[in-house]
Amino acid sequence: MTNSNPIGLFDSGIGGTSIWREIHSLLPNESTIYLADSKNAPYGQKSKDEIIHLSFKNTEFLLNKNAKLIVVACNTATTNAIKELRSKYDIPFIGIEPAIKPAANQSQTHTIGVLATKGTLTSELFSKSVLNYPNTKIIEQIGYGLVPLIEEGKQDSVETLKLLESFLTPMIKANIDYLVLGCSHYPYLIPQIKKILPPHIKIIDSGEAVARQTKSVLNEKIGFNTSSTPFTEFYINANPNVLKNILNGPFNIIERDF
Repeated sequence: MTNSNPIGLFDSGIGGTSIWREIHSLLPNESTIYLADSKNAPYGQKSKDEIIHLSFKNTEFLLNKNAKLIVVACNTATTNAIKELRSKYDIPFIGIEPAIKPAANQSQTHTIGVLATKGTLTSELFSKSVLNYPNTKIIEQIGYGLVPLIEEGKQDSVETLKLLESFLTPMIKANIDYLVLGCSHYPYLIPQIKKILPPHIKIIDSGEAVARQTKSVLNEKIGFNTSSTPFTEFYINANPNVLKNILNGPFNIIERDF
């Protein structure tokens, strides 16, 4: 492995591109390879064993592309499989978890909302995280149907807005002052969410924190790319046009079954 090797990222679809954007912005000289397993989205409705199997498969793909570090750009895969990934592979993994800590620490009403997939909210890792904040009321809501809508390019649709209203209205009534987005797809819903939430409710996702952690791990363990021109590749196994639309740029998008 050399410093010039790419950073690998994978997600259950296009949502993890929200994480890729933050990493690319912070580390523009790093090469990146992004894998969108849209064919198997959403991971949030799958069993733990299925999620681990898919995470292994995605990791093998990125290792074959010489990734020097892998970002699990999927909350569900992180909370269900990152322990197993770190045990099996001798490469640094960076996960993404719902940003409960900053929300709980900054909340004035001591009530926060978490919108996430079933796979994340029912995971052992998430349950342990919640126990760290006994003085904060955490309102959990599974975002049923949101990931498939985003994967179909319907994040701005009336159907998506109505779903979000049904999920968020009870949180507003419960007096949350922070909403934690616990799925890497959900940042693409922020324009819709802002139509529903009162302006005093702050929205938090994990993208910037993951980018900072990626930079820290490269600095401490691997090193930065200083010897080659950076490149970016995106691989997807379904719906390439949706990925093209959401990236909205001249990127190298490769449709491949994996």
